[in-house]
Amino acid sequence: MANFKTDPSPTVDEIVAYWSAHAQEEFFAVDWAEAHERCWRCAYKSKLQRCHIVPASRDGAFVPSNVVLLCGRCHRDAPNCTDSRLMWTWMRSTCVPLYETFLVSRGIQEYHRMFGRYPFASLTPEDLTSPLFKKILDEERQETVIHWGEGRRNPATLACIYARTEERFTGRCVVPASQSVDEEVLRSIMFNPAFADLLAIL
Repeated sequence: MANFKTDPSPTVDEIVAYWSAHAQEEFFAVDWAEAHERCWRCAYKSKLQRCHIVPASRDGAFVPSNVVLLCGRCHRDAPNCTDSRLMWTWMRSTCVPLYETFLVSRGIQEYHRMFGRYPFASLTPEDLTSPLFKKILDEERQETVIHWGEGRRNPATLACIYARTEERFTGRCVVPASQSVDEEVLRSIMFNPAFADLLAIL
């Protein structure tokens, strides 16, 4: 077991140096030049936390080869399992290619879950860059708040901003999906008797 009192903590620079020598940059959401200040999953500038790949409670050492740098939000979302491959699979499957767009993309996904389609699909590029659209979007943004301690609006709040903006701009009510695509897939899995034991242990 790791000794929490005597094990030295690797520095941010040591972690970045290790992974920049051992991993391909395209697997991360950030460039190595900014890996000491941007979350490796969401790429937002943030106070970074040292996240174990294999958890300390499962004998994961507190060494650069077992640590990635994540913001608090992504650290809370990160997998806690002993198979280190799954941390990389999770990071690669959820990161986005452009800085400062992680939550925007999650807001789009949340909108799709809520309404069964993507936001602004019926609008033209001219609509999306019009002064009126930008004014409405800004007004709707100002009607929302950020959860205390989070720093940024969460995906559900962004989805609501998109929905209200679209309604006001088009004059048409945004209709919720009768059943989300996720729900349809989940139902087929959850009601399969073969999964009953699995669901019970989680």
